[in-house]
Order: sequence, then structure tokens, then C-alpha cells
Amino acid sequence: MTTTLYGIPNCDTVRQARAWLDARKIAYDFHDYKKSGADAKRLAAWCETLGWEIVINRKGTTFRKLADSQKSDLDAPKAITLMLQHPSMIKRPIIDHPSGVLAGFTPEAWGAAFKRPA
Repeated sequence: MTTTLYGIPNCDTVRQARAWLDARKIAYDFHDYKKSGADAKRLAAWCETLGWEIVINRKGTTFRKLADSQKSDLDAPKAITLMLQHPSMIKRPIIDHPSGVLAGFTPEAWGAAFKRPA
């Protein structure tokens, strides 16, 4: 399995994650949501594995600008629909790697996942 990093290139956290991978010479493909969009099956799999509450980014301006009716009564199908419509609402970065999937970036978690020092 190839390691794939999902995100938006101008996101500071994505930049930190990419720098961390590059410094450790970990090969990865980059999937840019702005150019390539999001995939419904992959989003559903992430939500199944991590929980939709982890995968959706409620702190960003895109989510905060939604109408209250769109933000209320969220569940997995509704969250996936919103993330497909607005890929910037997906937690960044998400990385699919041979040992699993991680949402967000912390050197400690990534070091443990890749069995390398943070």
C-alpha cells in the first residue's frame, strides 16, 4: 500500500506534516482536495475507522459559515455529504499508510505510526 497524504497545500498543518515526512524520507503521494476533490467511499471508510466526529473539521470557517440547519443533527451520512460538498471541512491532514489511517498531525502520533522518532 502506498502512503497518501490528503489535504490542502496552503494549510499550515499539512505543510508541517509534509515537512515531517520529507525529513524522514518517507515516500508519499499528495492528494489535493482543492484540485481533486474528495471520494465518497474513502470518506465513508475514514468515518467508519476514525468516527465522523474526528474526520469533520468543525473549527474551520467553512463549517462555521454553514446555516444552523446544516450543522444541526449531524450524523455520519449528513457529515459525509457536507464534506463531499465542501472538502475544506475534512480534517487536515489525513494520511492513509500501510499501518492504518491518521487524522490531524502530531509528531508523536505519526512517529508511533511510522515507528520513527517524532
